[in-house]
Amino acid sequence: DGFEPGLNAPHVDTLNTGNVNGKYWIPAECDVSIRPGWFYHKAEDDKVKTPKQLFQLYLKSVGRGANLLLNVPPDGRGLITGYDSAALVEFRNLREKSFKTNIASKAKVYLIKDGEIITTRLITDQSIKTYLPIVNIANDFINLKFSTHQKINCLVIKEAIDYGQKVSSFFIQLRSQKELKSYQQTTIGNKLIITFPAIEANNIFIHFLNALGDIKISEIEAYLIPET
Repeated sequence: DGFEPGLNAPHVDTLNTGNVNGKYWIPAECDVSIRPGWFYHKAEDDKVKTPKQLFQLYLKSVGRGANLLLNVPPDGRGLITGYDSAALVEFRNLREKSFKTNIASKAKVYLIKDGEIITTRLITDQSIKTYLPIVNIANDFINLKFSTHQKINCLVIKEAIDYGQKVSSFFIQLRSQKELKSYQQTTIGNKLIITFPAIEANNIFIHFLNALGDIKISEIEAYLIPET
């Protein structure tokens, strides 16, 4: 509110950080080129970003709630070169392979609400239209429990963004009989992708610390992506 496109646009510091108390949820945009610059130069054919570099960009943009706008410049013929095309195809293959098997679909999901254990499938039903409400962050938390240990190094968490972005901070715990790993995070928003060294866990706990209102979690997914 109070800004317009053009001369009345927000100052750069507001554009770069946003307004935590803003009325509307507006996604950030990550602009990056597949090459060193925005236009095609034959001398840069060997400098095209690799599929692994593109996947890292994906994790650090889409995985942090932003839109990834990837520049792929046409050559002098007006065509995408084989160098760029090959990198994009392999990036797609890597992304699809990494997120093909959602380990969380094997879990039993519980909402621990004021000490009461409630069974739910609302956050593992692969629908962004359903959500699990968290009202009392001091006492309510989520538990994904597996019958056997699962090797995991990536979690994907989504808020029901139709209702706004609410989570300010939270932490996750991955537990097994031999070890416990905790990772504190800040916001979630449309999609948060968290990566960490692989752990064989039979329990995942998610505790919320701060929020701007009632939390609505739409999906939680777990994966084992390539360690490299």
